Amino acid sequence: MSQLEASWYGKKRWFTYLLLPLSGLFYLIATLRRGVYQLGIMKPATKTLPVIVIGNISVGGNGKTPFALWLAEYLSQQGKKVAIVSRGYGSKAPYYPYSVTEAHPAEVVGDEPKLLQSRLGCPLVISPDRNAALALISRDFDVDVVLSDDGLQHYAMARDVELCIVDSQRQFGNRLLMPAGPLREPVSRTKSVDLVIENGGHAPLSYQLQQDGFYRVLDNTLVTDINKAHAVSAIGNPQRFIDSLAAVGVEVLSQQHFRDHHQFCFDDFVSCGADAVVMTEKDAVKCRAFAKANWYYLRVSAQPSDELRTALNNILINKGILHGI
Repeated sequence: MSQLEASWYGKKRWFTYLLLPLSGLFYLIATLRRGVYQLGIMKPATKTLPVIVIGNISVGGNGKTPFALWLAEYLSQQGKKVAIVSRGYGSKAPYYPYSVTEAHPAEVVGDEPKLLQSRLGCPLVISPDRNAALALISRDFDVDVVLSDDGLQHYAMARDVELCIVDSQRQFGNRLLMPAGPLREPVSRTKSVDLVIENGGHAPLSYQLQQDGFYRVLDNTLVTDINKAHAVSAIGNPQRFIDSLAAVGVEVLSQQHFRDHHQFCFDDFVSCGADAVVMTEKDAVKCRAFAKANWYYLRVSAQPSDELRTALNNILINKGILHGI
């Protein structure tokens, strides 16, 4: 964790106060940007499909992806055909909007879109302009509902449901806007979303991350004999990953944590030698082309509370996305 991030989630440091004027400017821009849509000066693009946004008001490591996976699978179980739109952070697609398939490597389409498409097999389109992605989905796919992976602040995109994911451990940090704090919008923004959902913790509207076993990076085969390994990650909250390894009894030989969305290469793992390596599933999709046979990833899945399931069902029914369960 950088010194700046440590100041976000720990004690304020001297440079926090120096950054406050920039945070004030960020607040004015964020408020103006949202205000022009609230006042009708600018209007979201017309859409033809229901859109559910799974986002947050803070940067990095909130746990949106496991919940997006769960919600997509849940809607599919209810008979709905699901598609996903994503900004495709870190992607290098030849053009946008770009439809992601199993054949596309993570370095082209981004790590989170690659993970989502690999696990779900549903239509997934990346584009900085999510309306363009929605238009492509409406034109090329038979879909009932679209999930937006992130995009809470993408006000040009109309939406039917807003779900705000909050890390139960870090919450809103020092509650300051960037760069003095981790927030993209003030905490008051959570009052306007449909549900505030905690990743972990004991809030009624929350989900727990369940460890679903270790899989070999090379071929996605389940393995059962991981006792000790080097932990390598490039995610927003690496401590949660380390805690997960401890929970399943893995002895961590060393830890290497890179910046979120880091594009791995083989040299990043030289210090691990011939020993086993464990990583997250999001990191594994970037390492498959050069992984050794004893590199593994820990698969996790979201397990929503009964209260969250009930609240979400009620919202989806009221919005006409589901018609009773």
